[in-house]
Amino acid sequence: MNTEILKIVGDVTADSAGLRRAANIIKRGGLVVFPTETVYGLGADATNAEAADKIYSAKGRPADNPLIIHVARPEDAEPYAVLGDMYYRLAEAFMPGPLTVILTARDTVPSKTRGGLPTVAVRCPSSKIARELISLSGVPIAAPSANLSGSPSPTSARHVIDDMMGRVDMIIDGGDADIGVESTIVRINPDDTLTLLRPGKITPSELSALGAKVDISDAVLDKLPEGQVAESPGMKYRHYAPKAPVVLLDGDLEKIVKYIINDEKAGHNKAALCYTEDMEELSHRLPEVYLFDLGSRSDALERAHRLFGSLREADKHSFDIIYAPLPEKCGVDLALYNRMIRAAAHKIIKL
Repeated sequence: MNTEILKIVGDVTADSAGLRRAANIIKRGGLVVFPTETVYGLGADATNAEAADKIYSAKGRPADNPLIIHVARPEDAEPYAVLGDMYYRLAEAFMPGPLTVILTARDTVPSKTRGGLPTVAVRCPSSKIARELISLSGVPIAAPSANLSGSPSPTSARHVIDDMMGRVDMIIDGGDADIGVESTIVRINPDDTLTLLRPGKITPSELSALGAKVDISDAVLDKLPEGQVAESPGMKYRHYAPKAPVVLLDGDLEKIVKYIINDEKAGHNKAALCYTEDMEELSHRLPEVYLFDLGSRSDALERAHRLFGSLREADKHSFDIIYAPLPEKCGVDLALYNRMIRAAAHKIIKL
């Protein structure tokens, strides 16, 4: 299909006619890629099963991987999910923003959108472009990340164009995403405790500050057991992966350098993600290795912002292997750990 590219810089009303065209595409069952504060989303009418099916086809996404529905205001989720006190407590603290909440679905959300589950994932993004598009469309917008399934998520319009040109009706270019990793996903349990299903910018400690008990799903840190249902996006399948295999190295800088030098089975065309503080030393000690600056060791938000862009940049080269340091399992680093173990298909080398 022909894909229109609509560029909106600055004021969301700068091209109101363009956004109305995008909304009309959504209304008639088409596909529109739009920016959010986390990553770019591949959007369709969440109440239209045929439109949701187009999302799965465009991405090559497994049909049992549920979609997130996006609303313009937290209370707009009422017709589509069973809300309660805890939802509104979360909404008051974190919405609009990078939080997705798993709730019992109403019949207004087709099974196709929900991946066949009795629940639905609800998010209210902080992106003004996203919220205006939802409002003009008059329906919640189902939107996974706008990449081919399994590849690194798109944080710029350039990434989307590489993956989705000719597969969607419109791409809205709103500049680079602010955060760079997908939203935090939590499930509200019957006793109003929370289960973290996917980490993001909103951390477990921030969620706990609401006074709720927060458990972390085993699938955040490990593989989802064979045959277990994926409750949210990003749990079941290999995700976020570049073309070259990724290997996570768990050890100090000296051990990492020695491992890379001695890893003869990896081939000759090697790359490594590394911290800004280590770039100069590594460039001297590993002159044959292509280095990507992941950001400062002390700034997890910066590293989150750069991660997917670095992995996508790596795809422009024919690397035999990509090495990366294993992140910590706390704060925003938990989100990086979660994304990187999936990009590496859980291959971690303990040094």
